[in-house]
Amino acid sequence: QVQLVESGGGLVQTGGSLRLSCAASGRSLSSQTVGWFRQAPGNEREFVARMRSSTDTLYYADSVKGRFTISRDSAKNTVYLQMNSLKPEDTALYYCAADRFRQGIRSNQYEYWGQGTQVTVSS
Repeated sequence: QVQLVESGGGLVQTGGSLRLSCAASGRSLSSQTVGWFRQAPGNEREFVARMRSSTDTLYYADSVKGRFTISRDSAKNTVYLQMNSLKPEDTALYYCAADRFRQGIRSNQYEYWGQGTQVTVSS
């Protein structure tokens, strides 16, 4: 099993930045696909970003391309989501997720999930 804990969320103004962390235990993330998803109240959970390895092509939702960056610190078994130029529409509960084999952008392609960290962007 893999346990995931997100942190780093908070309240920022439009144009600000946050870095979210996803700390893993139980298994190494080095052989996992790790994705970030977000969900606002009343909305469906949507894909944000994904990576699998240091040589894997990073994949981002169109809505965050050029603004968000996913990265990993293998020594800390932690994946990050750097969010820049934040917009009010980025406001959501952000989740990290992992899967051993699949490399998807749909929530049902990820086996392990954290509890989420709230990001709120004000005008």
